[in-house]
Amino acid sequence: MRVVGLDPGLRHMGWGIIEAEGHSLRHIANGVIKSTQSKDLAQRLVELHDGLSQILTDFEPQEAAVEVTLANKNPSSTLKLGMARGIALVTPALAGLPVGEYLPMIVKKAVVGTGHATKDQVGMMIGRLLPGCEIASADSADALAVAICHAHQIATRRKWTAGQEDPLSGGRSSGPKPAAKIDRKSDVIGRADVIGRAR
Repeated sequence: MRVVGLDPGLRHMGWGIIEAEGHSLRHIANGVIKSTQSKDLAQRLVELHDGLSQILTDFEPQEAAVEVTLANKNPSSTLKLGMARGIALVTPALAGLPVGEYLPMIVKKAVVGTGHATKDQVGMMIGRLLPGCEIASADSADALAVAICHAHQIATRRKWTAGQEDPLSGGRSSGPKPAAKIDRKSDVIGRADVIGRAR
């Protein structure tokens, strides 16, 4: 399964693509799509859309994942960031890809093991999970983390579907459960400028 992760931004949209086979991960490519600051908002959004469309064409991912952007203190910046995020969501959807969304805390927990990990810790774990990966920028590192998070979710979902894991038992295998004991006494049951690096 080839997954593209996206870290939305109006100036820079980070992207990262990995190949996932079970719990085995392999880096394919990562980079940043840049919009031109001197252009108006609509044109910048078109640049992001065109750049992302080209990446999807070039690398042919099968699923996409986008990081959920949290509110900014500046209402104008929040609005523009939301528009860029809309591009990150709709572009792969138009290409027919399923699109997942993940909060930053969920992404960090999936990659590092804690939702309060620092960017340095996330970057270090990406290097361990994707040996030989050269990260183009902090934005593309975040995008790779989102892709890794989505790959883990896919693997877990498949195990649940196959009955290999019980989602209510902390990941343990689901099998026949012992009969409940009854207390008989009580009867109670206890394109833009696309910059990237490929392998």
